[in-house]
Amino acid sequence: MKREDVEPFFATLRAANPQPTSELEYTSVFELLAAVLLSAQATDVGVNKATRRLFPVANTPAKILALGEERLAEYIKTIGLYRNKAKNLLATCRILIEQHGGQVPRTREALEALPGVGRKTANVVLNVAFGEPTFAVDTHVFRVSNRTGLAPGNTPYEVELKLEQRVPGPYRADAHHWLILHGRYICQARKPLCLQCAVSRWCDSFPLVQPEADE
Repeated sequence: MKREDVEPFFATLRAANPQPTSELEYTSVFELLAAVLLSAQATDVGVNKATRRLFPVANTPAKILALGEERLAEYIKTIGLYRNKAKNLLATCRILIEQHGGQVPRTREALEALPGVGRKTANVVLNVAFGEPTFAVDTHVFRVSNRTGLAPGNTPYEVELKLEQRVPGPYRADAHHWLILHGRYICQARKPLCLQCAVSRWCDSFPLVQPEADE
C-alpha cells in the first residue's frame, strides 16, 4: 500500500464506523483485563458467554480469588485452555492485590508482568481503558496488515512497529479496532469478501476473489 493511500484507507473505515469499540463485554478496567486474558485463542462471543455468568458473581480481584481455581474453572470451562487461563487469572488477581492495591496498572511493564498478559493484551488495556494509541496485533490485524500491504511483517511485533510508523495521528486511537472488525467481517481468512470491501481500491491483494461469471 502506498503511503499516500493510508489516510484515505482509514478515513473510509472511520466513515463507516466513527466510534468503534471492543466486542468484549465489560463494565470496569478489571473486567476488561480479565476478558482479554480469557480471549487468547478464543472468540469474543465465547468469552462473553462465559463472563456473563462469571462477572455478576465475581468481578474484582478479591472476588475472583475467593472463588478458587475449581469454581472459577466451572464458570469459564466453555473457553479453550480454560484451566490454564483460570490459573493465570488467579495469579494475576493475587499480584494486583499484593502489588497494585487491587487496581489494574497503567504501564506496559506492569501489565506484561501479570501472568497470562502478553504484549497484545497489554496493548488492548492501554488503548481501550486508558486511551493510549497502541496497536494490539491479533490474528485479524496481522492478516489485514499483511494482505492489504498496510503494515507487512513476519511477526505481530513487526506489524505493530510498522503500524506505529504508518498510521496517521487522527486514526491511531481507533486503528486496531477498525482493523480487527474489518478482518473479522470482511477481510476474512479463507474467503475475503473483496467485492463488499469499501477499502479494496487501496489493497495490494485486491481482488482475492473473482465475481462469478454470468450464467
